[in-house]
Amino acid sequence: MAFALGAHFSPPICKVGNISHAHADDAAYVRRAADLSEKSAGFTSPHPNFGCVIATSSGKVAGEGYLYAQGTKPAEVLAVEAGGERCRGATAYLNLEPGDCHGDHTAVSALVQAGITRAVVGIRHPLQHLRGKAVCALRSQGLQVDVLGEDLQSKVIEEARKSCLLVNAPLILRACSRVPFSVLKYAMTLDGKIAASSGHASWISSKMSRSRVFELRGRSDAVIVGGNTVRKDNPRLTARDGGGHMPMRIVLSQTLNLPEEANLWDVSDASTIVVTQRGARRNFQKFLASKGVEVVEFDILNPRDVMEYFHDRGYLSILWECGGTLAASAISSRVIHKVFAFVAPKIIGGKNAPTPVGELGMVEMSQALDLIDICYEQVGPDMLISGFLQPVPDLMPVIPSEDETFAIDPTVTPYESSVISFYKTWDPYGAFSNFSPHPIQMPDGDGNYVTWSSVEHYYQAQKFIGVNDPAAQDCVEKIKAVRSPEEAARIGRSMQRQYPDLVRSDWDSIKIDVMYRALKCKFSIYPHLNSMLLSTAGSVLVEASPHDLFWGGGREGEGLNYLGRLLMQLRSEFLGESSTSTENTCSAL
Repeated sequence: MAFALGAHFSPPICKVGNISHAHADDAAYVRRAADLSEKSAGFTSPHPNFGCVIATSSGKVAGEGYLYAQGTKPAEVLAVEAGGERCRGATAYLNLEPGDCHGDHTAVSALVQAGITRAVVGIRHPLQHLRGKAVCALRSQGLQVDVLGEDLQSKVIEEARKSCLLVNAPLILRACSRVPFSVLKYAMTLDGKIAASSGHASWISSKMSRSRVFELRGRSDAVIVGGNTVRKDNPRLTARDGGGHMPMRIVLSQTLNLPEEANLWDVSDASTIVVTQRGARRNFQKFLASKGVEVVEFDILNPRDVMEYFHDRGYLSILWECGGTLAASAISSRVIHKVFAFVAPKIIGGKNAPTPVGELGMVEMSQALDLIDICYEQVGPDMLISGFLQPVPDLMPVIPSEDETFAIDPTVTPYESSVISFYKTWDPYGAFSNFSPHPIQMPDGDGNYVTWSSVEHYYQAQKFIGVNDPAAQDCVEKIKAVRSPEEAARIGRSMQRQYPDLVRSDWDSIKIDVMYRALKCKFSIYPHLNSMLLSTAGSVLVEASPHDLFWGGGREGEGLNYLGRLLMQLRSEFLGESSTSTENTCSAL
């Protein structure tokens, strides 16, 4: 979404010591970009929150924009489109270094072609293969690029830089810790109880606080609860009153002592994953599978292993809404990064009434865990206290690549060069993904060419093409209209699950061909993608989704990897065409 603002934006004027007025302006605009970027929280995962503000030398905002979702127009493009001619000679303020999909330079090109002469970047990109590249690219095009904390340094600049770190804390912490960014949320009475002694907990917090919880869910990839919460509260864990998408529901239960009737087993609106210990209640696992609930087993169930698993599945942000026992285990495992505590002005007492965090083994107050960057906010009658349990790391030092790590410690084996893995669009080879932001044009039933925003848009819509039912046709139009591949996938999968009669009868037999034709179009019309694909000759391509056992490689290589196979097939065909073309040229000579 872009905004063309003609109104004069007056950043706060301040002067502390020898801090220049220009520094104050730069800091204010970067903070504005950070605030703007947060509008996409819950939609961009697993991508960062990107915001861009373009300001003229006279202090007016020419245009601004934010990345709505992965696979949609970059924030820089939207800001340039909003600013038009006013962008010439202006300064672009970015909360985060542009992170174009590998081989794609849309964001950088937009700033250069618009005539931007200076860019101020809040922080460099936290992902190693993108870090510093856009800064170098902009400088090579003659732009003055100032990075906060490097080229600009002062107290007000550091505060602005911190706002950039906080708005993308999920990605930064995920990149450094190799687990998703995890938030522990709970509501308690003034005397620290999350329920009465009987276990009754509805409602501790106010309706306004509960609306904030729905909003938190809508900004998360998944919501986690324990088995006790399922048994006592029978939650739905939806984001029904908040913005954002519908998160995955995850239940952690070691014994699978769970009821057969539960709201979470209804997967018509949102999916559910049950995580348990290997061998637990096999018959109940089959029952869950019959309901469409995915079951994942671990040899030993502990929060650290579970979070590392969901990191590998591409999850960026997870909300924990569990009871005190599981909360304590997660905190002890150091997988909780932030806490949201709603404190209601109520007292219920009770020696055995449960508390939000169970036993942590601490015996002295000196051992207590202190929150960092604390915020206090009144929400209706309640007080919301939030803060970080772990500091957001300063990414000034470069996160070592696997090759660099191997050079330091030979016992760490990097990925074999003969296998190239990719997943979604933020990996070095993420442009191979069907979710990458590359529109394609495909013929319809009448021979007319129709533009689809991504391969995934086209693939999901084809499930319902040709079905003589208005609902199927409506589904096609909805998929075509949504802005991001993730939304297209959610609509297509949800409709297929809820209304299987709307899916074309031959879908299982043609879906591989549908994906192949879409991929062939994509790699035929984008030369840089074609070159990237050909550069992998001799390597095995693996779509590294651990949970998609058809298109992906699976967690332990048990997947069919059909996406990787199709790409290797296309690579072979393109190389064959190139070889034939060379032979024909030589023959002509």
